[in-house]
Amino acid sequence: MAVTVYYDQDCKPEVIQGKKIAIIGYGSQGHAHALNLMDSGCDVRVGLREGSSSAQKAAEAGLKVMGMAEAAAEADVIMILTPDETQPKVYEEFIAPNLKAGDTLAFAHGFNIHYGYIKAPEDVNVIMCAPKGPGHIVRRQFTEGSGVPDLACVAQDATGDAWDIALAYCWGVGGGRSGILKATFAQETEEDLFGEQAVLCGGLVELVKAGFETLTEAGYPEELAYFECYHEMKMIVDLMYESGIHFMNYSISNTAEYGEYYAGPKVINDESRAAMKQILARIQDGSFAQEFVDDCNNNHKWLLEQREAINTHPIETTGEKIRSMFSWIKK
Repeated sequence: MAVTVYYDQDCKPEVIQGKKIAIIGYGSQGHAHALNLMDSGCDVRVGLREGSSSAQKAAEAGLKVMGMAEAAAEADVIMILTPDETQPKVYEEFIAPNLKAGDTLAFAHGFNIHYGYIKAPEDVNVIMCAPKGPGHIVRRQFTEGSGVPDLACVAQDATGDAWDIALAYCWGVGGGRSGILKATFAQETEEDLFGEQAVLCGGLVELVKAGFETLTEAGYPEELAYFECYHEMKMIVDLMYESGIHFMNYSISNTAEYGEYYAGPKVINDESRAAMKQILARIQDGSFAQEFVDDCNNNHKWLLEQREAINTHPIETTGEKIRSMFSWIKK
């Protein structure tokens, strides 16, 4: 299925430059959106809870800082960038009472709209600008003159120009420099959750741990197992990122490439693919979302247990020792 890609020349900067924008939250994505939009000539204010530790940082960066309700009331475009689990409460308490007909409600991830935890009134636009990278990269690449690709989506077009607003917003955060991909809220939400769970976070971490454990249980030193299954991973991923799998294979030895074709399908096999399909099905039918929300309502009990387990795993304690050897990481 082909997607449409837009660039700076396809956007209308004046659409977003002519509006008052509220960024609700000043975390990883929040600071990047706010600063990039400000540097793009937009009228930005940051909405924060009373007593937020981020207020001073935002003010020192030259941004207008105010309460969440005040920012929402003043703005034409309200981008909610607090964590997924806090957004419904933030929306109900601070944003919903201050929405005006014709306003634009914006998100960087579709979780709460797609699964129905936030229901916007019919007279406001609902759009998304989802940079495909963490906030510090979104900011860094913008300041370097490039940009992180964005997904742009419209769930509700109340004013007739919601798509122009979405494109212009993406332009403001730098997405048009590298490409803005048109998608839907369902596509962004489901593929993003799947990628995180099956490949980028869940799959990768478990693969690295399993390799490390296999070697150490067979009697190999933890330090050597760390280098083989963890440290060198970045070098391989960098080669793939820069020029593709074929370039990575060109760069490694014939022995390594032969082993890739032999062993890879034994690790990632039909059973692995069946598990991936089950993971995707639970994302699509809302089961994962409900399970996550239930754990949030239980004070993150399961999440915190898993976090403690990985933080104390031998691969992490070994990694801390190894990384202390690298002066460039300390810097």
